[in-house]
Amino acid sequence: MTLYILRRLAAGVMLALVILLIVFLLISSSFDDTARTMLGQGATPESTAALVEARGWDRPVIVQYVEWIWHAVQGDLGQSAFTSLPVRSAVVDRLAVTLSLIVPALLITAILSVLLGVWAASHGGVIDRFAQGISLVGHIFPALLLAIGLVVLFGVELGWLPATGYVRFGDDTLGWLRSITIPVIVLVIPGVANMSAQVRGRMIDELNRDYVRTLRTRGISSRSIVYKHALRNAGSPALTVMSLEFIQMFGAALIIENVFALPGFGSYAFNASLQGDIPVILGISVFGVALVTVVHLVTDILNGWLNPKARVH
Repeated sequence: MTLYILRRLAAGVMLALVILLIVFLLISSSFDDTARTMLGQGATPESTAALVEARGWDRPVIVQYVEWIWHAVQGDLGQSAFTSLPVRSAVVDRLAVTLSLIVPALLITAILSVLLGVWAASHGGVIDRFAQGISLVGHIFPALLLAIGLVVLFGVELGWLPATGYVRFGDDTLGWLRSITIPVIVLVIPGVANMSAQVRGRMIDELNRDYVRTLRTRGISSRSIVYKHALRNAGSPALTVMSLEFIQMFGAALIIENVFALPGFGSYAFNASLQGDIPVILGISVFGVALVTVVHLVTDILNGWLNPKARVH
C-alpha cells in the first residue's frame, strides 16, 4: 500500500507541474498587456517596456517558470501587481470562504446521494421514481437560474435568509450559517442529482451479481447484503464520482460567489482575470491545482483500500 501511495503521489506532483507550466506559458503571452493596464491611459511603448523589464517579464519564460516554482514551493507567491498585497495570504483567506461552502455541500450531497441511491436500487417502486425525478430536476435547472430563484424566494420575498453577503464563522456562527444556506442549496441540488443517479446505477449492477444471489440462498438478510457487501463494492466508483463532484462544485463557485457577492476564491479569480493581475492568477492556479491533486490522491488511496486490485495499476 505504501508503494502504491508513493506512485500516486509522484504522478500527482508531475501532473501538477505540467499543468502549472501550461498555465504559465499561456499567461506569459499577456505580460505586455498587464504592464499597459498597470500604467493606465498614459502608457507608452517605452514605459511599458521599462515596466516589463523591471518585473523581469522579459527573461526567457522557462527561466521565469523555474524561478517562480522554486519560490512557490517555499510559500512565496509574490505580491499582487495592483494592490501590492501578499498573494498567498489573500488566496488563503478567500479559499477558506469557498471551502466553507463546498465542504458542507459535499458532505450533504454524499449523504443524501448514498441514501437515495441505495434506497432506490434496493426498494424500487415509488422511491426509485422519486430518485429519478430528483435527478431530472437537478439536471434541468442551471445553477445560475436556481441561485437567482432561491434569492428571490427566500431572500427578497420571504426575507428568511440574506440575499447576498458573507459572515465569517468566527464572528457569528448563526450569521455564517444563514449566509451560506442558499449557496449550499444551489450546490447540493445538482450534486445530488448527479451522484445519486451514479450510486443508484452502480448499486443496481451490484445487486444483480452472482455473489448477491449466493448470499441470498444462504439466508443472509437483505439489509446485510445491501449495506455490508453491495455498498462496499459500489463504494469505489462512488468515491470517484464524489471527487469529480468536488471539482465541479469548485468550478461552480465562480458563478455562485459572484451572484451572492461572496469574497471567495472564485470571485477573486474572476476579478484577477479581468485586471490581468498575473501574480494573483498564478497564485490561484497553484492553490487550485494543489487542491485538485490532493483530492485525486485521497480518492486513489481510498479506492486502493476499498479495492486492492486497483493498487496494481
